[in-house]
Amino acid sequence: MSGISLEAWLNLEGTPFEVLPLFVTSLAIGLLLGVERERKQHPLAGIRTFPLAAMLGTLVAMLAQTTGSQVLIAVGLAGIVSLGFLPEGHPEADIQEPRTTTLVSLMLAYGLGVLVWYQQTGLAVATAILATALLYLKPELTGMAHKLERRDLLSLLQFATLTFIVLPILPDRAMGPYLALNPHKIWLMVVLIVGVSLSGYLAVRLFGERASGPLLGLLGGLVSSTATSLVYAREARNTPDSLGFATSVILLANIVLFMRLTMLAAIIMPSALGPVALVMLPALALGLITTVIRFRHDQTRESRPELTLSNPTELKLALGFALMFAVVVLCSAWLHDLYGSKGVYVVALISGINDVDPITLTVLNLFGENRLGIDQVINAIVLAVLANNLFKYGLIASLGGRTLAWRCLPTFAATAVGMLAGLLISTAGSP
Repeated sequence: MSGISLEAWLNLEGTPFEVLPLFVTSLAIGLLLGVERERKQHPLAGIRTFPLAAMLGTLVAMLAQTTGSQVLIAVGLAGIVSLGFLPEGHPEADIQEPRTTTLVSLMLAYGLGVLVWYQQTGLAVATAILATALLYLKPELTGMAHKLERRDLLSLLQFATLTFIVLPILPDRAMGPYLALNPHKIWLMVVLIVGVSLSGYLAVRLFGERASGPLLGLLGGLVSSTATSLVYAREARNTPDSLGFATSVILLANIVLFMRLTMLAAIIMPSALGPVALVMLPALALGLITTVIRFRHDQTRESRPELTLSNPTELKLALGFALMFAVVVLCSAWLHDLYGSKGVYVVALISGINDVDPITLTVLNLFGENRLGIDQVINAIVLAVLANNLFKYGLIASLGGRTLAWRCLPTFAATAVGMLAGLLISTAGSP
């Protein structure tokens, strides 16, 4: 005789306890929020009230569905809100933690309990986790907010405007010569690049003063490897004691380029990720090896100049990138029509001197439209990166001096060798 399985024991369908798992889920959600609130001194609600509020939400939602009166949910929420009008329960209540935070959290627990009844369990649990993290990380979030200046908050507002106001109103259709221009797609690329740059910009603003050279290089590379190279090459010439530190920042900022291009391929055109990674990752690996070797020779900690970067969300910068991207797209379509893939290579060389991102995004989009083969995409990206690195190395040599140029040469050469080796392997493996 076979034993009764665990699933059979837990199968409550058709029993009076059929909906009990929903109440247990609400209980867990309430406990998650309640434990965090219980840590406060004399809270309005804690480890018992929060689970009760979440289960109340589930119960009220069940009654509302049974009776067909959705107003019951609003009545229950009003009851939760009324708790905020209760007098202070303790004369030494924690004035550092406003009652409004706990009250809103309690309302959220009630609402999540309602969601659970309507079979949105996954959403309710995920929201509870995010809310608990938000409550728990108050000191860290407060410290970060105090470090941001008015211009940084303005950057966030500008990015929100570019993303949620400008992008939705742009037409999503091909137009212009060769039907090469899609305003919505062009601006989407702007939002993508500006968003990545803004992340690095804010990270530098928040952590730059106490960040090590490697971290500054990584963050500066997210914003602009060219700008980072320029700033620290100039600093190395003006302050010879910072030569080792400047070298580490410059090298890592330029290594980030290969990681960034791989990530762009993964986001924009996942089907091209394999070939792109085959070319970018060897360059990244060899660049890291030579950079680590350089770090071992520069163990001393010198002065750390502040990295000053422009706001990546300024309208003129966004419009400039949009214009550059549109010009690259249009020129690529025109030259491709005249000369085939060789025309795209010319654009890659020219545009890569200033910025690799526009031509990378362009050729990935052309690949997605079946207008370029993967070999042409890889060749164009490699040409753009080589032109960009040659230009940056010229800046480093002219602004930073011969010593800095010699320190940076092994990594720049190693990344070029790695990229070309990956290109040869990719070419050999293609049919």
